Amino acid sequence: MTTTPLNRSLEPLGVSIPSKVPTHWYNLAADLPEPVPPHLHPGTREPLGPEDLAPLFPMSLIMQEVATERYIEIPETVREIYGMWRPSPLVRAHRLERALGTPARIYYKYEGVSPVGSHKPNTAVAQAYYNALEGTTKLTTETGAGQWGASLSFAGALLGLEVEVWQVRSSFDSKPYRRIQMEAYGGICHPSPSDLTEAGRALLKSHPGTSGSLGMAISEAVEVAAQDPNTHYSLGSVLNHVMLHQTVIGQEAMVQLEEAGDAVPDIVFGCAGGGSNLAGLTFPFLGHNLREGTKTRLVACEPSACPSLTEGEYRYDFGDVAGLTPLLKMHTLGKDFVPPAIHAGGLRYHGMSPMVSHAVNLGLMDAIAVGQDEALQAGLVFARAEGIIPAPESTHAVAGAIAHARNATEPEVIVIGLSGNGQLDLPAYSQYV
Repeated sequence: MTTTPLNRSLEPLGVSIPSKVPTHWYNLAADLPEPVPPHLHPGTREPLGPEDLAPLFPMSLIMQEVATERYIEIPETVREIYGMWRPSPLVRAHRLERALGTPARIYYKYEGVSPVGSHKPNTAVAQAYYNALEGTTKLTTETGAGQWGASLSFAGALLGLEVEVWQVRSSFDSKPYRRIQMEAYGGICHPSPSDLTEAGRALLKSHPGTSGSLGMAISEAVEVAAQDPNTHYSLGSVLNHVMLHQTVIGQEAMVQLEEAGDAVPDIVFGCAGGGSNLAGLTFPFLGHNLREGTKTRLVACEPSACPSLTEGEYRYDFGDVAGLTPLLKMHTLGKDFVPPAIHAGGLRYHGMSPMVSHAVNLGLMDAIAVGQDEALQAGLVFARAEGIIPAPESTHAVAGAIAHARNATEPEVIVIGLSGNGQLDLPAYSQYV
């Protein structure tokens, strides 16, 4: 089923935008002590030039990928759409503090208030806008748990783009409401690997019955985009420009913490799969550490079933299984790694954002691995104290924060990135309730 996209109009509506919606994205590249290693051409293994990425991305996003200026202005049309749900709430978790018996002051930055229910529209809207501005008519992408596919479908509906999504088969089968959500916005969703692409057919032949992986789904989406000059590929995590767009989260959190009287938190926990939510929350704090000498500790919480930061190698690797993407310097488990079909489908990626990987490699950020049982049990503790059922991905950050808070002896300030709600992921909790 397909739906005709809405009339494409990229001009601002002139509606009032909440004053606390950021006007610029923050670029960590401006403050890093060493530059992020460049992406390499998969054939020549030389640093990529803009022309190498042009078949997949609009030039404006390519320029953001290599930008070094500290702040990049957010287009007014994008800010208007952000204003539908931004600024997102920063909430003091009083009841969770009481339930844990901790002296710590716990806050959570809640991205589940977006129309889709997660942080993903922060970059989906920006990517759709720049693609539409340059004349693209269709976007392809991959998705794990489905938040990204739904977010790009949402952005496509608002900005007049067709969207075609390849969803990791294990999540496609276990999360039917995510597919319906994509279709409600006019997107088209296929299970991956599929028989619609050369990459998919090869994977089905070599891995019959596979549960799929984000690396497989990326191969399919990239293949389709590369064959049509009117189609571009859109990535929901990993790349530098995605990290950039998500920094509205951390910028808002810094202002909100200052208003609450806790301007410099002691520790920040974010879940980590490809890195977008983690970077969005932590990079503004990291930049402040680097510029001002503050000591906020930043912790990436990844699933123990897919532990790229804690057990992977820091080296160049492909972002997809078929080897169609550029080579990225990142923590990786290897492009052929197929993780178990864990409930946190959005964290099932073999690699990690090059910018996040670089920050961890420089010792600017810590990483821990959290088991599925611990994560989802922590999600229930949070739900029964604060009323919000976290997305399975977010429960990894919640688990990291709860473990830390239980051992706290001082009234330190803890911030949790609650990247989304779990309203469409309730089967993940079924064996724990």
